[in-house]
Amino acid sequence: MLNRHCKQGRGCHGPVSLVIFAVIWRITPVVPHPQCLDFKPPFQPPEELTFCVMYKNFGCCDSAKDRELMDKFYRIMDNFDYYGYAKCAGYVQDIICQECSPFAAHLYDAEDSSTPVKTLPGLCGDYCSEFWLKCRSTITLLTGDLQLEELQQDRDRFCQYLQLGDPDYCYPHLLVNEQLTRNLGRVKANSEGCLQLCLEEVANGLRNPLAMVHANDGTHRFFIAEQVGLVWTYLPDRSRLAKPFLNISAAVLTSPWEGDERGFLGLVLHPYFKFNGKLYVYYSVEVDFEEKIRISEFRISASDMNAVDHSSERIILEVDEPSSNHNGGQLLFADDGYLYIFTGDGGMAGDPFGKFGNSQNKSALLGKVLRIDVDNNDRGPLYTIPPDNPFIHEPQAGPEVYAYGVRNMWRCSVDRGDPITREGKGRIFCGDVGQNKYEEVDIIEKGKNYGWRAKEGFSCYDKKLCANSSLGDVLPIYAYPHKMGKSVTGGYVYRGCEYPNMNGMYIFGDFMSGRLMILQENKRTRQWDYNEICMGTGQTCMFPGLINNYYQYIISFAEDEAGELYFMSTGVPSATSYSGVVYKLVDPSRRAPPRKCHYDPLPVKVKSRLINFVPKEKLVVESLPNKRPKAKATKAPVRHPPRATEAPQPATPDWLEEFMQILRNQQETTTATPTTRKPAKSRKGSREKGRQGRRRKGHRQLESAIQNGTLRLVNKEGMHNQGRVEIYIQNEWGTVCDDLWNIKAAAVVCRQLGFLYVVRASKKAQFGEGKHLRILLDDVQCEGYEDSLLDCKHAEIGIHNCDHHEDAGVICGNEEYGEY
Repeated sequence: MLNRHCKQGRGCHGPVSLVIFAVIWRITPVVPHPQCLDFKPPFQPPEELTFCVMYKNFGCCDSAKDRELMDKFYRIMDNFDYYGYAKCAGYVQDIICQECSPFAAHLYDAEDSSTPVKTLPGLCGDYCSEFWLKCRSTITLLTGDLQLEELQQDRDRFCQYLQLGDPDYCYPHLLVNEQLTRNLGRVKANSEGCLQLCLEEVANGLRNPLAMVHANDGTHRFFIAEQVGLVWTYLPDRSRLAKPFLNISAAVLTSPWEGDERGFLGLVLHPYFKFNGKLYVYYSVEVDFEEKIRISEFRISASDMNAVDHSSERIILEVDEPSSNHNGGQLLFADDGYLYIFTGDGGMAGDPFGKFGNSQNKSALLGKVLRIDVDNNDRGPLYTIPPDNPFIHEPQAGPEVYAYGVRNMWRCSVDRGDPITREGKGRIFCGDVGQNKYEEVDIIEKGKNYGWRAKEGFSCYDKKLCANSSLGDVLPIYAYPHKMGKSVTGGYVYRGCEYPNMNGMYIFGDFMSGRLMILQENKRTRQWDYNEICMGTGQTCMFPGLINNYYQYIISFAEDEAGELYFMSTGVPSATSYSGVVYKLVDPSRRAPPRKCHYDPLPVKVKSRLINFVPKEKLVVESLPNKRPKAKATKAPVRHPPRATEAPQPATPDWLEEFMQILRNQQETTTATPTTRKPAKSRKGSREKGRQGRRRKGHRQLESAIQNGTLRLVNKEGMHNQGRVEIYIQNEWGTVCDDLWNIKAAAVVCRQLGFLYVVRASKKAQFGEGKHLRILLDDVQCEGYEDSLLDCKHAEIGIHNCDHHEDAGVICGNEEYGEY
């Protein structure tokens, strides 16, 4: 059992001889790994235990299990007279209560769920010998293991059978092993102080998943949005509905270029979605060759609770975008019931618009936090201005403006508050992406100025503007330099039920470096203390269903209806790459007591085919390197005004500009060809995205930015919904022959490209011959539900008996036609 992990255990009550063992036993360095017999972490019992009292504060038994073990104890001891009871009761209680031990899985050799659990715990040799000499008559009463009963008469063989491969965990020596008991139940840190957490894979195969919201209606379903403009419905069992919840991909402006910030950027459901069926989206559009950000309202379909009525769209607000980057994208409803909209500063480097930039100009809606009232808007204006908006009476200010001086806030959240005290409830946390030195985290307050472009983090950016004493800007609660990461992704304060240790932790990340980070408020100093999250190594995450690796590019965070915390990341930061995964954060050191977090989801009426969830990620067993520069909390400096004689700092390009140009030059061989939008134009800066930085998945490296089976449609007119089907297989693009090509195969193509329906399966090179390519697929036979053409029956790759005058194509659509 060397280097193994443990399961559900119960408490113990050691004999007097334990003191002797403690003196002679040499404590060896071990890495604690508590685990119960139900393959979960231990917990604090909600009611005090009365029998296995050694584990009344922390272990694997609640009061019901404690009573069950006590009943077992008395059934055994009823077989003994007073003398036998006095001699053996302590041993029997000790052994029975090991099911309550936080390390029960170690003791019962049950770390692996596929192996049988031992019926007696692992005993240290000296203790086992003493037990055998005094009370071996209890063995047959303690266990039904026939092999143990056969060994009952042979002390050496009996104790050898109960010996553990890892002697650190044998009873009772583990009770005095400080390495095991010192920080028991706390979030474990590695040798560098990095807190070790684990993950559950929740969803996969997504294209830049950037938002996940729940319906808050008791169903515990959730909706995941992709950058291309599709939103999918997931049920509590993690199955996905085949029909999208929302599909506005035809209207959304995006491209397959890595780092393109345009697209479907935000989604929020109305707080009373259960009753009014309203939701709001934030996306990029092109209107008369001008790029805009659009905030629209939709309603749920009257006939399907898992589908949006696409004809119900009402455009709430549009804002012109002078550049393709810094588009913001967050929507949320705060505790006051108003809709908050977080816009970027308009793009380019240094917010060069106007005298002081968009962010400091209160008449511009870019670089702002906007607040509007969308209730009671079925008649009259689509939104009104809350009467307490801070600049409503300033003639030169936009009445929608709630806060200003932000650069490009990427992902904000509302704190639910402490589950008991409600402390912190209603605070709005945001990550604001920096220019070329610092990333920051802010708490948003009414009427406040967050400093950009005067400041970047705590540092002056425009030194002349920074010297203005009337700026009155609010400093971030935390900022970190670009050696730690170059694009902050704001997160959430954990307020869930399942992992009590995490309560109050603000968990966020960095898109470029892939760091997961924690801020926790120090109640004494009122400062925010920093720590870093790393994935558990060794045995830490060896629980069934857990993994310890993730794709580097952290796009967004989310809460489910119960308050548990998730994040979304991808292996290829392109809107057309299917490498996006959703992960749930898990604390392997402690959980809530059984049944405390139980809920019964309300039924969901499903009118679409269900696609069962199939996890793809695996636990990395070997220890992963964790050494990296530590981020030091950047605290607010003493605020001495800069010298007014200093000239303004010139607006420098974003750090990624040169890198993005390299990507654009290499695009033909590193990214998929567009399937929905035209290629992005040349851009200056981004939300600091790219392919730099160490990949956080330790078990495989991406060899190409394009995955086998990626599709594109080619036609002379440039229409995105129809064309010759070209497929990428084994590092080359090729065509598909129309032998056996039919509506079912076309349906697979259209769904893979994000369309709701197939209009036609075209044949005979309707969209021209792809003579410059090889024919890669022939004799394709699909059922219509496959995820890719490669999942259908087909001839061997590159083997065909046709010519390019038979190149296959499709016409797709988002309106239902009678053909399919």
